[in-house]
This record gives sequence, C-alpha cells and structure tokens, in this order.
Amino acid sequence: QAVKYYKLAADQGYAAAQCNLGLCYAKGQGVPQDYEQAVKYYKLAADQGYAAAQCNLGLCYYNGQGVPQDYEQAVKYCKLAADQGYAIAQCILGLCYDNGQGVPQDYEQAVKYYKLAADQGYAIAQCILGFRYDNGPGVPQDYEQAVKYYKLAADQGYADAQYNLGYHYYHGQGVPRDYKQAVKYYKLAADQGDELAREELKRLGIK
Repeated sequence: QAVKYYKLAADQGYAAAQCNLGLCYAKGQGVPQDYEQAVKYYKLAADQGYAAAQCNLGLCYYNGQGVPQDYEQAVKYCKLAADQGYAIAQCILGLCYDNGQGVPQDYEQAVKYYKLAADQGYAIAQCILGFRYDNGPGVPQDYEQAVKYYKLAADQGYADAQYNLGYHYYHGQGVPRDYKQAVKYYKLAADQGDELAREELKRLGIK
C-alpha cells in the first residue's frame, strides 16, 4: 500500500517519495527487489538536490548495484549529499579518500569527512576516528582522542567501539587502567556477538 502512494507522489515529482520508492526497490519491500529501478528513482530525487537520494545513488555506484561500479560517480553523488551535511555520505566520502577510490588517496581529507560525520553523532565515523587516533594515518597518535570517539560510538551501542574502549581501559591507554570498566565494555560488545570481546572475556576467565 505504501508503495502505491510513493509511486503516485513520485510520479508527481516529489523527491522524498522518489527516494522512498527507490529504497523499496533496493530492499524488495512491497515490490520485487530491483536495483535498476532503485537507481532510476534515486536519480530523479538526486537531480532535485535531495541529499538522501544523492547518498543512496552514490552507494549504488560504490557497490555496483543497478549500475556498473564507478567510484568517480560514487564520489560525485556522495559529495553533493555531504556538502548538504548528510552524515552517511560524509563517512562514505571519507572511505573513498582513505582507499583512493574515485579520488587521489588523501588521509587528511578522509579524516576531515569522518570528523564531519562523527560530529553529527554518526557512530561508524566515530569508531573509525577512534581507530585513526589509535593507529593513524591522517592524525597524530592520541589515545585520549581515540577513547573520546570510541566512547561516543560505544554509547550508541556500536560493538567495535565497545570492544576497543574495553581494550583501552584494560591497558590504560588514554584513560587510567580500570579492569571493571574494561570488562563492562567487553561484555557489551560480546553480547552483540563480537568475537574479539568474547575471546578477551574467556582469557580473563569471565563467562
């Protein structure tokens, strides 16, 4: 039923409906899954400047879904969305700069886009930034900053960040060493199926 109304609105040029219809085709919700149709509707909305559709279209180009894989097109559409402050697009753009996909490899630009997304509360970007401050490149190593970003992501339930935060508490990196806090975060990650956290708890003799 929702698809029917999205289609009516999409055919009248409503960008939000076009984007939602694209999502329905991408996920196979209410219609058979069809990435080419998804791309068609994303493009209609993207051409109207609708950030979510620009980002989704960029992802289709990034993954080669419904269109041939094309990193330059992925960057083009994600940048349009990122410039409108769309956090997911900012994070994808960071990945493109990290890996030299569609743009020359540039770790500092990657970090710039991760920060933009992280500052909007996007947990994946916060965790990536934590990892960056742990290991580089693109920023100087800074365990306190790493802990800061891991905590932001961990508090949103992001398992990788919970494990990494546990590790920092256990080893006293960027925070005073705190066995109880380490176990707390390892448990949170393990409860979500994180294998590294489970191994750590096992090693510590905690079930």
